[in-house]
Amino acid sequence: MTAHTASKRWLAEYILLAALWGASFLFMRLGAAEFGPLPTAGLRVTVAALFLLPLLLARGLWPELKQHWPRIFLLGMLNSGIPFALYSFAVLSISTGLSSLLNATVPLFGAVVAWAWLRDRPHTTKAAGLVIGFAGVVMLAWDKASFKPDASGVSSGLAVLACLGACLCYGISASYTKRYLTHLPSLVTATGSQIGAALGLATAVFVGALFYRGAVSIDLRKFFTWTGAALVVIAAGVLAYAVHELQEAGVLPGEDAKAFDLTSVIPPESWYGSLIKGIFNLSAAPSQLELLAWAAYLVPVMFLFLRSAKRPAHIHSNA
Repeated sequence: MTAHTASKRWLAEYILLAALWGASFLFMRLGAAEFGPLPTAGLRVTVAALFLLPLLLARGLWPELKQHWPRIFLLGMLNSGIPFALYSFAVLSISTGLSSLLNATVPLFGAVVAWAWLRDRPHTTKAAGLVIGFAGVVMLAWDKASFKPDASGVSSGLAVLACLGACLCYGISASYTKRYLTHLPSLVTATGSQIGAALGLATAVFVGALFYRGAVSIDLRKFFTWTGAALVVIAAGVLAYAVHELQEAGVLPGEDAKAFDLTSVIPPESWYGSLIKGIFNLSAAPSQLELLAWAAYLVPVMFLFLRSAKRPAHIHSNA
């Protein structure tokens, strides 16, 4: 094969890949308009799982999937289930072109997550390129994002945030895979992640159907109280993580002065240890200063939040 022929083949494969990837956004737009975001995302991952599963079984890789299914299923929600649902929701309010354009922020989120999680610091040229690319995406999308609700009650700004949330999930899943799943065959992670995403989305659709039919009711006041409290815990974890980073950089002292060590109970390499660390930024072996910063934020903020949540709503009427 000559260099010219190889170049033509590469270009043809590149154009085919771009067409397939771009068509997925059009599919999500058409499917979400007909069936809704969650069923559309669920159908997408279910078809992929049904296609890949026979190949996995034919190659005798089922035991590996069975052994590592918790981490692989979690990956499925991070790299397929949640992003596909967010994109399917977003394309109902913004164009498929804008949603695919926002997808260009994935490398930036991937680099930031890898830097924060895996200590994979990008070199100056790469960092500058990512910042310039992200700035270009912001400039192109800025005038198209408005937080004023449209006729359907959803704003384009919220749809843009949904796309960025999907891109963040892609960035997290890349680092998660690099840290925990690189030793597995790609067919195992691909098949298992699609099965996990399909199961997760099916659960979400089932619960949503129960709410819609009135079989399950929810007290929204209690719901937002619990979710708000969870956000306070997450924010406290972010502060503790920032203290840890400053200690590791030598800015703050006391990195080796541990408050306690629960790594024997919650191994950092375990799937549940990764889940706790990823969601709440809580370490199984925090330093004394980390724990102090976490408690100093959590206790007063949680107290004020819960006290305000218990106050009865006042309804003013004109007699």
